[in-house]
Amino acid sequence: MYRVMLIDDEMPVRKLMLSSIDWASLDMEVVGEAASGVEAINVIDDMRPDIAFVDISMPFMNGIEFTEVVTRRYPELIIIIMTAFDKFEYARKCVSLPVFEYMLKPMVREEVMDTLKRVRDKLDNRRQDRGELVFGSASEPENDPSVAENGAESVSEQIMRYIEANYTDSCVNLTSVAQQFGFSSSYLSRKFKQETGRNFIEYLTECRMRKATELAAANVKMYKASAEVGIPDPNYFGRCFKKYTGMGYSEYCKQV
Repeated sequence: MYRVMLIDDEMPVRKLMLSSIDWASLDMEVVGEAASGVEAINVIDDMRPDIAFVDISMPFMNGIEFTEVVTRRYPELIIIIMTAFDKFEYARKCVSLPVFEYMLKPMVREEVMDTLKRVRDKLDNRRQDRGELVFGSASEPENDPSVAENGAESVSEQIMRYIEANYTDSCVNLTSVAQQFGFSSSYLSRKFKQETGRNFIEYLTECRMRKATELAAANVKMYKASAEVGIPDPNYFGRCFKKYTGMGYSEYCKQV
């Protein structure tokens, strides 16, 4: 799963992007936020994003300065600059910077999705070009009937069992499981969907939420339940729980 970082000094903008984009459908997850370029520089080594949305106007270090610094350290990081109308021409003039796209605020959800689909294709192609697939080439697993008929289903079953046994580990995600089984993240995501009819992240979240409902029934505090099922961020846990059960964690505790 591709890792996304949101860098904008306006919290409502970050929260809107976090909630309005169906990241899982794009094989992406938001792994971190920052309110300034300086803050982002300080945490980016821990976040290890593949994609960064960067506001052009931020205190202490603006988006252009951040891009100049960070792309020297991470030349393959995909940068998407966000800018208000009055700064748009200024942003577009920075053509020497390795920026994937310049997007005008307020951003339109459909335009963001279209941009992210292009980003995903670029990242998929990059990984395939590196020959990361376990069968030796990007095309072999999907074109070899014996693999499709004999190997893929058993691998999918193994992955499901692995998730069920390890979902409480917060480090378990698409990337870590792909590495465990020797696949690229994008290939594993596609094959898991093909073989099981489910998105990887949805299945992982479902395993975590099934356990979460048991903990809620036992009146375990939400912050403890979130950590126990492998989602250390209580806010994200709360959103997942409400989506899964149709009600908030506290409300669920009262009704069971």
